[in-house]
Amino acid sequence: MNRFLKRLLFLSALLCLMVNCRKKTWDDFYERPDSLESPIYQVLQSKGNFNHMLSCIDKAGYKSTLSSAGYWTLFAPTDEAFQTYFTTSGISGVDKMDSATARQIVRYCLIYNSFNQSNLDDYQAPTGWQADIAFRRRTAYYDLFDTVNVAGNRMVTIAANRNGYYLSSDNNNKYITYFTTPYFTYAGLTAKDYNYFYPNTTFTGLNVMDATITGADIAAENGTIHIVDKVLITQPSIDKYLAAKTEYSVFRNLMERFLVNYTVNADATDRYNVLYGSADKVYAKLFSGSLAFSPNNENYLKQQDNDGQANCWTLFAPKNEPLVDYLKSVILEHYNNDTANLRLLPTQIITDFVNAHMFQTPVWPTKFSGASSFLNEDARFDASADIIDKKILSNGFFYGTSKVQNSDLFSTVYARPYLDPKYTLMTRLLNEELKSLITNRNMRYTVFMMSDKVLNELGFDYSTQTSSWVCNNLASLGYSDPKGALLRILNMSIVPKAREELTSVAGSGIAEGYGGEMIRYNNGQVFAAGNIDSSRFVNVVGSKVMTNGTVFYTDGLLYFSTKPVGKRIADLATDASSPYYNFYQYLQNSTLFTPATYAISGVALGFIGSFLIPDNAAIVAAVNAGLLPGTGTAPNKVPNFAPTDATEKDMVAKFIQYHIIKKAVIANGTNNAETGESLYRSLLTDKVGYVSIQDPGGDANLYFKDDNGRSAAINPAYSYILADRMVIHSLSNYLQYSN
Repeated sequence: MNRFLKRLLFLSALLCLMVNCRKKTWDDFYERPDSLESPIYQVLQSKGNFNHMLSCIDKAGYKSTLSSAGYWTLFAPTDEAFQTYFTTSGISGVDKMDSATARQIVRYCLIYNSFNQSNLDDYQAPTGWQADIAFRRRTAYYDLFDTVNVAGNRMVTIAANRNGYYLSSDNNNKYITYFTTPYFTYAGLTAKDYNYFYPNTTFTGLNVMDATITGADIAAENGTIHIVDKVLITQPSIDKYLAAKTEYSVFRNLMERFLVNYTVNADATDRYNVLYGSADKVYAKLFSGSLAFSPNNENYLKQQDNDGQANCWTLFAPKNEPLVDYLKSVILEHYNNDTANLRLLPTQIITDFVNAHMFQTPVWPTKFSGASSFLNEDARFDASADIIDKKILSNGFFYGTSKVQNSDLFSTVYARPYLDPKYTLMTRLLNEELKSLITNRNMRYTVFMMSDKVLNELGFDYSTQTSSWVCNNLASLGYSDPKGALLRILNMSIVPKAREELTSVAGSGIAEGYGGEMIRYNNGQVFAAGNIDSSRFVNVVGSKVMTNGTVFYTDGLLYFSTKPVGKRIADLATDASSPYYNFYQYLQNSTLFTPATYAISGVALGFIGSFLIPDNAAIVAAVNAGLLPGTGTAPNKVPNFAPTDATEKDMVAKFIQYHIIKKAVIANGTNNAETGESLYRSLLTDKVGYVSIQDPGGDANLYFKDDNGRSAAINPAYSYILADRMVIHSLSNYLQYSN
């Protein structure tokens, strides 16, 4: 062998040695460590008590998934758990189970990401983990397509995966619910809340649905295993459960008929055609976006990716019989009490009714009173007496009820115009301004109804074309500002309770509307200042007592006055026999008064208050006391109504100002103020003049006290005169201001 060949053989041997050494180094570095746990599938094999679960995994086609890389949590039922399941299901084993059922079992107990017992109830918020506030996790299982009958037509459908719409990028995976001691402590729950749904399972503080975790935190290469003592059965969505329960069919049909839309979805259609070789179109089943939630949406709000871990929906569904009775007697009262006329209802009424039964939070059995529906009302059910069915489903809690949620929208004074097609304009006005007030069951109101007919007769209407209020009557007081006029009328027509509630107009009295303006009632008639101007008084023709007050039906409309209060006083003081005569003579000649417009300085447009007008004898007494200019010698001085001296003019102005109060003062208990602020202010001390209001109750008992302790009682027969945002009282004495 020549030298070259020997060298070649030597180099080849050396090269082989080097390669073998490097391979060993590579293998040593990348070889699977002996300490690494086996994958989930192999761990189950090694335990020896999961043969049925392994068979189920095999049939479901998940052996490869659970034998390879991944990051899962598996709730694994034991062989004993499967034996119970077989007995309950009437099958002998997994071999008698179809592959679809096997996939449901495997995928529903398989949740994304690996969670130990310690963080199973932590919420994966975008800002970081939040301890102990989660009770649900997204599983690997999802429903996809359904073939259903809709109005007699066969349709392939897919569920919405957002509230009101569908995204083709989301499979709408179902959630599974579990119950831990830390979460129950956080939420203020007890075993009673768990056993309400699962009465046959002991609450251990580590439950998954109706199962108990009997072995936790078994590590695997691709996740974590928790052993459970029952096979976890895939739960339907609220939509699917409701569809399967005929006892709630009336409630479901309200949604299906009026609040569901089926829309062809191109992406879902393409997917279906590829999977099944079909040419059928796929329709997304979309619930109205005005509902609190879509009952087929498994994703919760999805405002954050994982918000379904810490929240879910709740639906209270009334049973058919009580629901039909309620629909007829309440919702359809003005539609011949006939459910066939549901189609005539505004859709908003049906939407509100359904939303009254929908909660965007889990409503636990012991927390009904603290829950808040989409309409911000608590759950008005007795958990022991009113609930006939209770389930924790894949996307929320379901309660079947023996009665209807007593919503404020349909039981308070607001319901009377809202549910009556003769009062659509009043309802629209209320929705713009006062709905939240008069639907408060904890406050009391009296409401005078404003029918469309009466409003239309005055020229008022709402234009849907311009989305604005209009007035077509040039002679109407609201022609230049229809909305402003209508809101002012509405405010007068709603009377909040003060000390006493107005439940009858059979007698006589005065009441203060929500806007601070006054109305009067007398023997079944009601009127405001504008009704006095036009001599059109309103008759009460009926009434209805609601949960938070009384509603009066009328044949007309309460109306405001555009007449200045100065003009009203002038009309009251036309001759010397009027108790207002002497006061008005001073007023019209004072520096405060503008004769051409009857305007009074300090009483601007929109001023709400009271005129306290001393009668003629009281004015004469004030003259003799030196508070008003006069001629002659006390005690026989007579008024000088038109003084020319500047000091005397100032004296008149101060006297009048002290008798004008910035707050309406009445005596039937609706005014709770103890003092009234006058327009008078001392130039010497800058002190504001106040008048003490003495209101022991009863129209005839009202009186006032000035800064000097002088009392002035009203003359009942000449008091409570309504003017533009004002009330005029006649006093039997004068009030004396302090400098």
